[in-house]
Amino acid sequence: MDDSRLMISVSGIRGRIGFGLDPTVVARYSAAFGAWARASTPGRPVVLGRDSRVSGPLFHSVAQAALLSVGADVVDIGLTTTPTLQLAVEHHHAAGGLMISASHNPIEWNALKFVGPDGLFLSAAAGARMRALVETGIPYATWDALGAVSRDHEAIERHVAAVLALPYVDVAAIRARRFHVAYDACRGAGGVVIPMLLERLGCKVSSINTETDGRFPRPPEPVPENLGDLSRLVRDTGAEVGFATDPDVDRLAVVADGGEPIGEDYTLAFACRVVLRQRKGHVVVNLSTSQVVDDVAKAAGQRVIHAPVGEVNVAARMRTEGAVVGGEGNGGVILPELHLGRDAPLAVALTLQMLAAEGHSVSAIVADSPRYVIIKDKLPRAGGSLDAAYAALGRAFPGADANTDDGLRLTWPDRWVHLRPSGTEPIIRVIAEAPTREAAQELVDAGRACLAAR
Repeated sequence: MDDSRLMISVSGIRGRIGFGLDPTVVARYSAAFGAWARASTPGRPVVLGRDSRVSGPLFHSVAQAALLSVGADVVDIGLTTTPTLQLAVEHHHAAGGLMISASHNPIEWNALKFVGPDGLFLSAAAGARMRALVETGIPYATWDALGAVSRDHEAIERHVAAVLALPYVDVAAIRARRFHVAYDACRGAGGVVIPMLLERLGCKVSSINTETDGRFPRPPEPVPENLGDLSRLVRDTGAEVGFATDPDVDRLAVVADGGEPIGEDYTLAFACRVVLRQRKGHVVVNLSTSQVVDDVAKAAGQRVIHAPVGEVNVAARMRTEGAVVGGEGNGGVILPELHLGRDAPLAVALTLQMLAAEGHSVSAIVADSPRYVIIKDKLPRAGGSLDAAYAALGRAFPGADANTDDGLRLTWPDRWVHLRPSGTEPIIRVIAEAPTREAAQELVDAGRACLAAR
């Protein structure tokens, strides 16, 4: 059994369809997860959902059968979003949840994301115990102990209602503004939830790519270079703000009035502006998050704590620190009062709340904030250790503050560079931020040079 072509990490089991990921792989790992969930939390069901990817219906059927085969009862929520599934795990007091989604990966990828009974992705240790069953033997059920299926058609409705019930969201004030919003779902699962949320918030919506067939019309990661169509939609319709989500709707990117994609890091900064105005406490972000979040926290007199990249790492640190808000600089906002997971519908509501409360446009708010340039570069990963590259980068900048919790991040008062292997793609990421593009590019080039010399 050779799983060497799979990406196995705290983000789940990812692979390209037919090149490492196939129905037999999905069946093995789904059965192992079901057996692990039953043993860890006996007597409770497993929640199952998928995003809109073309391979989703096939793998959904395989995963459901595999879960039933080990005696796990299944609550099937069908086409859904990752945060909706996490909330459904909590709602059903489930033993766990299995989400079939490769998030922002290209169309030829899919993945299994494993959620524990607390609604968080499995920790590295729990994931290792679950995967060990694949090697040691999966305890399949006898004929009289097979699982049963029930269906939950209300999960998305509950998710939207929970967002609208948050104390930070003044629904009446947002509705009174009658915002004109442009939205690009990239034919992902966002097409089933974001328009519903925007309608409840009284918005006029101009949308593209809301069909949920998974045939992505562009690269699905909602980074500025992929948002040209949304930018044009904002300009052509005169929308006050544009939103884009990734296929499983845990990340939100914002396009300003006028059509400029402002970068995903502002999504979290906007959420922090809203939350920290009403509650004081720590903010937890990952090590690749922009200083725009630090600036918002500092203005509110609050501390930013850094965690390794990966939603579960940030969520676990938020729980430990009692953080009031947090997330990742890729557009993922986490609010403990909703659940400890990245949530794009939450980010939409908080962004509109900021605009309603402050009375300024997105472009005006960005213009009035300290500006940085962040460059997110990536290189193919050929394998082997990155220790030599980390050591070389450290030697190149001996005066920097070094953090080795996740690869290597070097920090100065007004800039930083982060070198790390991706957990979701076979690449190495080099991310740097500085007051100018030239300074950020110099740091990225230094990171690339250290990688080339290892």
